[in-house]
Amino acid sequence: MTSTMDTKKMFEYCRIPMDQLENHPDARAKIKIFKEKPDVYKFVGQMMYDEVVANNAAGKPTRWVLPAGPDEQFPYFIDLVNKNRTSLKDLHVFLMDATLDWNCRPYPAGHPLYDTYGKFTKKFYDKIDPELTVPVSQRYFPQYDDLDAIDIAVERLGGLDTVYGGLGFRGLVAFCEAPLSPWYTVTKEDYLNMKTRIFPINPDTMIAYAQRNWGGLTHVMPSMGISIGFKSMATAKKVVFVSTTGSWKRTAVRVLLFNEPTVEYPATLFTEKSDVWIVCDESTAASPLPEE
Repeated sequence: MTSTMDTKKMFEYCRIPMDQLENHPDARAKIKIFKEKPDVYKFVGQMMYDEVVANNAAGKPTRWVLPAGPDEQFPYFIDLVNKNRTSLKDLHVFLMDATLDWNCRPYPAGHPLYDTYGKFTKKFYDKIDPELTVPVSQRYFPQYDDLDAIDIAVERLGGLDTVYGGLGFRGLVAFCEAPLSPWYTVTKEDYLNMKTRIFPINPDTMIAYAQRNWGGLTHVMPSMGISIGFKSMATAKKVVFVSTTGSWKRTAVRVLLFNEPTVEYPATLFTEKSDVWIVCDESTAASPLPEE
């Protein structure tokens, strides 16, 4: 597929100095930059906690989409919940995605790498005091054999409050990636109406994960994923992208901040309706290109 990105504009905003990003007049999203990585996760954990507390006080449910990773914000959130005895009985959590094997089936429980549901449960639900934790009936996972279940639940709840997630190298959100095929067209309207679906994982995503986690061993990577679609995520009032992976994400951060919505970088589609935040460290916010 041939890119339709305006490279002149891209080069211009990729040269903006990091210290000019916060409160930039042309930014389509908010950005919060920290020097150290732990401060990024502490800030997001506090943001999550404050949202629950505010909704509890107002007698309203809290409806989130959460990632299997990045997950370093979870311990901060959970510590605040447990220490302050904050109830999560009105919290609804949608796990945004999961990996599938070549046959589009979940990996078995206990799989050391790709038991997405089990690993998320252990690091999130199981760490919360049982008296405070999210009711089992309010824990939603993408299901390969019932693809409509998540979208129906989101609609029944009246939409989402916040999507918390990472930002992919090419603007990936969950496994909602840029369409690569030259044989069909996916318009912005098509993308915004995307339902929960099974995806073949794009080669660029497989390479990025393999380089970062497995020394470039792409053969260890799953080839398929299941993900909540944009139709449900686009109902969110707020979207918070958490990124501390340095040079991998510098261009994606700039595209999200300054580019018009495009399916080439799906994260940009949120900037039309949602309150979008990027919370990152200085290495990730640095300019991809030198100033002229």
